[in-house]
Amino acid sequence: MIYALALVLLIGVLAYWRAPVIAWTLLIAAWLAAAQFMGGCSIAAGLWGAFAVVALILNLPPLRRAVFTGPVFKIFKKITPAMSQTEQEAINAGTVWWDKDLFSGKPDWKRLLAFPDPKLSPEEQAFIDGPTEALCAMVDDWKITHELKDLPPEVWQFIKDNGFLGMIVKKKYGGLEFSNYAHAKVVTKIATRGGTAAVSVMVPNSLGPGELLQHYGTEVQKDYYLPRLAKGLEVPCFALTSPSAGSDAGSIPDYGIVCRGSYTDPRSGEHFDNVLGIRVSWEKRWITLAPVATILGLAFKMYDPDHLIGDKDELGITCALVPTEHVGVEIGRRHYPGGAAFMNGPTSGRDVFIPMDWIIGGQANAGKGWRMLVECLSVGRCISLPAMSVATGKFTSFATGAFARVRDQFGLPIGKFEGVDEAMARIGAYTYQMEAAQNLALVGLDIGEKPSVLSAVLKYHNTERMRKVLNDAMDIHGGKAVVLGPRNYLGRAYQAIPIGITVEGANILTRSMIIYGQGAIRCHPFVLREMKSAMANDAVEFDQAITGHINFVISNIFRSLWLGLSGARFAASPKAGGSARYYRQLTRYSSAFALLSDMAMFSLGGTLKFREKLSARLGDMLSGLYIASASLKHFEDQGAQKDDLPLMHYAVQSAIYDVQQAMDGFLCNLPSKPLAWVLRKIIFPWGMTAKPASDRTGTKIARLMMTPGGARDRLVQGVYKPQDEADAVGVLEPAMLAIIASEAAEAKLKKLMRDGKFATITARERLDEALAKGWLSQEEFDVVTRARRLKREVIMVDDFDKSMTHHDEQMLSRVIF
Repeated sequence: MIYALALVLLIGVLAYWRAPVIAWTLLIAAWLAAAQFMGGCSIAAGLWGAFAVVALILNLPPLRRAVFTGPVFKIFKKITPAMSQTEQEAINAGTVWWDKDLFSGKPDWKRLLAFPDPKLSPEEQAFIDGPTEALCAMVDDWKITHELKDLPPEVWQFIKDNGFLGMIVKKKYGGLEFSNYAHAKVVTKIATRGGTAAVSVMVPNSLGPGELLQHYGTEVQKDYYLPRLAKGLEVPCFALTSPSAGSDAGSIPDYGIVCRGSYTDPRSGEHFDNVLGIRVSWEKRWITLAPVATILGLAFKMYDPDHLIGDKDELGITCALVPTEHVGVEIGRRHYPGGAAFMNGPTSGRDVFIPMDWIIGGQANAGKGWRMLVECLSVGRCISLPAMSVATGKFTSFATGAFARVRDQFGLPIGKFEGVDEAMARIGAYTYQMEAAQNLALVGLDIGEKPSVLSAVLKYHNTERMRKVLNDAMDIHGGKAVVLGPRNYLGRAYQAIPIGITVEGANILTRSMIIYGQGAIRCHPFVLREMKSAMANDAVEFDQAITGHINFVISNIFRSLWLGLSGARFAASPKAGGSARYYRQLTRYSSAFALLSDMAMFSLGGTLKFREKLSARLGDMLSGLYIASASLKHFEDQGAQKDDLPLMHYAVQSAIYDVQQAMDGFLCNLPSKPLAWVLRKIIFPWGMTAKPASDRTGTKIARLMMTPGGARDRLVQGVYKPQDEADAVGVLEPAMLAIIASEAAEAKLKKLMRDGKFATITARERLDEALAKGWLSQEEFDVVTRARRLKREVIMVDDFDKSMTHHDEQMLSRVIF
């Protein structure tokens, strides 16, 4: 019994540390020798033969392939689901980074903390403090969305003249060549002032042809277009989405046929005859900046039925640059996406001839457009919408914290009521998570990664948190946020929520198919190797991959069980103190996630691809692990400030709790109930022990949001703060400070009222009486007067002449039709 227990313990240790096969062989040989030496010859002798056979098979690759992995390889090739070309290109696009660590079951926490801290260069900081601040000051969101339905001409010109459209363009072409981190922070700041300006700036930098040109363009294309994009001489857009192909972008019906034809270059006026080119027809919708674009990036399927450029009939998706004044290009009409006024509209063309050298990268890139798009979109999806979501979180934290301190009911600031502080805690913590998650991904981009899986995590979870923080902010502001007008700084953003949820990969699709669908293959240490070896019919590579995979599964079984039984108390942590337990718990849940992933693929095989609810829950696990780890990194990057502990605790605890709940939902719905029962006993031997953040922690977040100080400043850093108290946003912080300054004097007035000292009735009369009778000093009187005036400015809403409705109808008719 002692020897048996010793063997189990040693096997567990080797499995926990993922020892190689040779280590297992030596361990069991030593155990058998010890058993024989101690007198168990009759038992040990019988085991030596079986051990020798198994050891030879496992340690000699040719024999292992012949006896074990070879037959498995044949079965694997039959059951592996076929992948379309677009699926293969999507999987191969981009890189894996920190997400691979989370998939490994053994995240390297020292590696995480060693990633660079995100920082702005002096030049980038000066741009944010200078032109970006000035642009925000020029933006009047109500006027833009209600009256103009567009940016004013002077704002458009300022954007062009100051290089906002060329932030990503390299300096040698006249651009700013900002880091991805700086690009995101510029968009974030602008978005805290107005979505129309932010979208107009972000699209040319992340979703326009500029990114594609820099990576794939010919030198001629780069030399011509990039300087013009950098100077704002060109306004770009990119047309991918068709009316019948939204999420399924790979099935766009737009097509181009290789042929010879004639055209006149709209830029030079020069005419060309008998040119090799493409006759393209397209119908696109929902294309941002299309109504005002001068250069159209166009995605279409390319065909060569006459084999003019090769032996393939169908070349695949191709990306081209087409000047919008080219004959046959239709632009100019616009959509009006809920509450927002950024330029967005359709474009179409029928049998439009374009020369071959208008393909991005020239003829050599014909048919390579999907790979180009997926790689560049993975960069853009880390920046644009996540940055706007961070902006929403920061702005709602700033505005709601101030409003909840200024607005009172029943004699208390509303932020001190528990129902309100519960919603405020979510706003603050989700904002912390959003910024942390994006900052970590931006670090990856700036060190050369293209994390396609993490870009999907960011797109989905940041926009969903944006929706939640806006909902909570609307509830707290009440009527202030319901009545539209210049004083309402939340209404337009609330109306525009569906835009972020829908574009760049609809959220339902992203959660249920993309995050884990890509992640399971790209981030898993062995699955992609196995699939590639099957497609290449490489039995040697498959043997190495499947052997490692089996060791990986065994290890995660033991790791998950031990970490569950011990509560991960003995797992390694790179930090001591309050955050140490989170690193340990994340190690535990990373091992459990890796185990569940393998068991899902084992039990469901290729059908997992179609089990979208299970795939979504697996994606939620990966996302929660990422958000929690990013929050820990963010806490350290900001100096591990004691005042920030409530935000860190809430952010990490809620993310870990989400991981646990996703695992529970997965196990409840796994088709194989016996397997689910066994996995639950391994992963949750003591039950589900993770808890959401406490009410006490949430209250601390609400208080710091309502109190001037370092924690609030760090949370809302990057928000544009107008200096004009006549501005609906500019008055918020002065009003909060004035209310805080007046609290002592207001307390005196309340006591005088309770004591029946006043002979007057109204609040104004009593204030004057208190001054006249010496109960308040002149300074106290002035402080209270100012606080009450600013408070009224904060809580007031707009009203309009009844003709406003007629005005709206006229404006919509003129702009849209």
